[in-house]
Amino acid sequence: MTVPIAKLSFWGVRGSTPTVDPATWRYGGNTPCLELIAPDGTQFILDCGTGLRMLGSRWAAPKGGKNPETHIFVTHYHWDHIQGIPFFSPLYVENNEFHFYSFRSKFLGRDSLKQVFEAQMALPYFPVDMSAMNAKRKFKEVDGGDSFTIRENKITARWLNHPQGCLGFRIETPAGTIAYATDNEPGDAKLDESLRELAAGADILINDAQFTPEQLATTRKGWGHSSWLEGVRVAREAGAKTLVLFHHDPDSTDRMVDSLLKRAREEFDSVFAASEGMVITLGAPGEGVQAHMPGTRTALRREAQFRAKVCGLTEAGKAFEEETMVRDLSTGRADFAEALAATAVRVASDDGGAGGERRAGDEIAGLRRADR
Repeated sequence: MTVPIAKLSFWGVRGSTPTVDPATWRYGGNTPCLELIAPDGTQFILDCGTGLRMLGSRWAAPKGGKNPETHIFVTHYHWDHIQGIPFFSPLYVENNEFHFYSFRSKFLGRDSLKQVFEAQMALPYFPVDMSAMNAKRKFKEVDGGDSFTIRENKITARWLNHPQGCLGFRIETPAGTIAYATDNEPGDAKLDESLRELAAGADILINDAQFTPEQLATTRKGWGHSSWLEGVRVAREAGAKTLVLFHHDPDSTDRMVDSLLKRAREEFDSVFAASEGMVITLGAPGEGVQAHMPGTRTALRREAQFRAKVCGLTEAGKAFEEETMVRDLSTGRADFAEALAATAVRVASDDGGAGGERRAGDEIAGLRRADR
């Protein structure tokens, strides 16, 4: 008997805006896009950020007949979740068929998603409009609380707490259940409960973790995003088996995401930080969830340390020089510069106060600029 297997691929994991900063290369800079291949061969796409272009460039049409269909769920209409559509090459191929699902916006009315796609490709914003797309396209409005089936798979939508509205989606397959809850902020009791219903017993909960708990409580309150700590709380209370931290802030370097992941793993048994190229399989014999990272990214995660000599001037103008050990870095060049900078600041501060710290920091800033 064949064991049902589902495959979840991450094509874009960054929130708000794409980034090409070398310090974010390991986790990736493309905005949200996930692909789920269900055991029956049905292909689902979750959100249409810039990661959608990457998916299109590696397109493998779904199995299931002469005219394969793909089902695309758009959580909401902010730029980072729709901006990949004009660059999704399979939409320009005549024999492809796509079914799009999202909600009716109170700002746009009927056919909201179709309006959004047409508007972002209208002149003079884009050289061609949607009429250049030869693939068949169908649009369906869904509301929070709706449930429906696509072949062997049950889809449930729930409202999340985010400016101008956002839907979370739960996909139940014979191999397991995925709950996708990007762009949500805790604090609204009704919507908090909606999130927990979405995540209840899920094998994988993909949750917004854009901000730190400290940011969420102060400067980023009301921005419509969450933190690793809130994700842990939801996963624990809803009985989710694996938590995936998602929608990384564009200003969060790889080392910062590493730190958030480390803290989350101290609180919850099974946690991953989403990264481009990551593939999670569900339903494999003897394993609930298996996550695979591409070699090009895991190679950059090897930890290293080495001896270094740090020199500079104190605020009083006194020269100092000290040998130290640079630790807590990966072999990626951006991580190297960050770790060396932190070591220089520490040594300078110990040896000569704030002035030495500034001068040593200035020296390392040159390394950062050269690295980029």
